[in-house]
Amino acid sequence: MSSAAQASSQPDSEQRGQQLYDLGATSVFSLAADNRFVYTLYVPESLGKTASPPRLVVAVHGTGRQFVDYRNAYAEFGRWNNCVILCPLFPIGVLGDGNRSGFKYIQEGDIRYDQVLLAMVDEVARKYDLDFSTFALTGFSGGGHFVHRFSYLHPERLWALSVGAPGSVTLIDPSRDWWVGTRDLQARFGKALDLAALRRVPVHMIVGKVDLETWEITHKPGSRYYMEGANDAGATRPERIQALKRSLEQAGVRVTLDLVDNMSHQGLRSVEKVQAFLAAVIGGEIR
Repeated sequence: MSSAAQASSQPDSEQRGQQLYDLGATSVFSLAADNRFVYTLYVPESLGKTASPPRLVVAVHGTGRQFVDYRNAYAEFGRWNNCVILCPLFPIGVLGDGNRSGFKYIQEGDIRYDQVLLAMVDEVARKYDLDFSTFALTGFSGGGHFVHRFSYLHPERLWALSVGAPGSVTLIDPSRDWWVGTRDLQARFGKALDLAALRRVPVHMIVGKVDLETWEITHKPGSRYYMEGANDAGATRPERIQALKRSLEQAGVRVTLDLVDNMSHQGLRSVEKVQAFLAAVIGGEIR
């Protein structure tokens, strides 16, 4: 093949590569700012062809790290609602100690998982030349831990929040330290709780009525995340999420709770109701 022919084929090859790996259900990308962490995307193939640019929805996995499954579960929603879907992977044992839960509490050693996620959002925005200054954030189980705590630190970045069945909750409580309360938020994270911004975020919560196993969520003295008050929000996930709902509502935050019949701890089963909530926010039915 002549050099001229090779040159003429190059744009076609690059375009084909972008179609295969950067649009639709994408490949898995290493985060440039910290390549211990990766993410996958769904990017609507209509990108650049619609009247309005796409919004961003971030779906955070639980302890099982099913990040690709969540990407696939939200893909059709992204297609029909003109949304990019970002699903991060926060691996187990990033610091070499086998810890399954570091991301849930925002900070693990020198890692700030809120900043890792924001770096992913910024990287994707630059790559696709989009404005993701705000995004929707959803997570179930371990993801539910992370997303409601993230909202305390960065409410101004969110256009919607969905919290699914967290095993433990942080209440808006200025009388108790993190992670049970929010008294030392400024000292710990360098950022105070902005209730005015949080009140502007439509919040959804979801848990199964029969999500009642407690073996994984009861904090015992001497365990990694035990502190005084660790179990005060309730014994089960439904009790704890309702305590979180009351705490947010007392602070003036609007909350919709789906307490689902005949559902245990099933994150992928919750997706349909989360999508209905997000669609209502996009459509202006929930503000």
